Amino acid sequence: MKKMLTRLMTAKLGGEQNDTDVLEPASTPRRKRVVPLWRRPQTIAALSILAIATVGGTGAWAWTSGHVQEVLNSTKWMAVKASTDLGFTVQDVLVTGRGETQRDDLLEAMAIARGTPILTYDFQAAKARVESLPWVLQARIERLLPDTLVVHIIERHPMALWQNQGQFSLIDDNGVVITRDELGRFADLIHVVGEDAPDHIGGLLELLETQPELKSLVKAAVRVGGRRWDLSLDGGIDVRLPEADAPKALARLAAFEEESGVLGRDVRVLDLRVPDRVIVRRNPNALRRPESKPGQET
Repeated sequence: MKKMLTRLMTAKLGGEQNDTDVLEPASTPRRKRVVPLWRRPQTIAALSILAIATVGGTGAWAWTSGHVQEVLNSTKWMAVKASTDLGFTVQDVLVTGRGETQRDDLLEAMAIARGTPILTYDFQAAKARVESLPWVLQARIERLLPDTLVVHIIERHPMALWQNQGQFSLIDDNGVVITRDELGRFADLIHVVGEDAPDHIGGLLELLETQPELKSLVKAAVRVGGRRWDLSLDGGIDVRLPEADAPKALARLAAFEEESGVLGRDVRVLDLRVPDRVIVRRNPNALRRPESKPGQET
């Protein structure tokens, strides 16, 4: 199965400015590639053994001379220099899962530059910085030796537009604010209103999923008193849900709609707060239908 990767090649890493999609090679036969000496496992193992031997050989002298930390630091950077001389430096960054996250923001969060020693790169710190980006939910970073970092990203799913004190924000299904900029392309998402609306967006979405036909009509939901929801349906109908047993109330409305087609009438409010009832209030501004004359259809 082919796996899509995005290559981050920017001026920061000394490459192209445009994204390049990279696919795994097809399973066509090809000539065996000659592995350079410095990339062979034997060379890597020898380098590791050299570093360990160096530390071990200097250990006794270090302890007796009181220069332990100095010797360890010196040995560490000798090993780092040796690894960079063998080509273990970052030359490329590959990314999976990036859709909304900006390339430059991602590179800045990774704090990486071409030529950085790949064996000393701080993965945990980079992971924390990448996951602090607005669109990133989870991130995982791996080494692809000798010279490539691979970043796996899971981005947040925008679920609603939250309106509070006149300001709109895009939130995910956990109520986390993703962004407040360029929200026009998310205008079709459900609007939720109220200070604590993001804390309850998950429960609202689960509730609406119980009645998919009604869900498609819901344009907005207003949190009332921090206890319950009022729904605004397409056509200007307000549905007042109860604090308790909201799924049963919504099911009652679905059954009532199937029996009577109430959502197609001149209705302003459907109140479901009284158990086992649907209280209907007509639109006071609706024009009264003229009385039909004999022989006329209405």
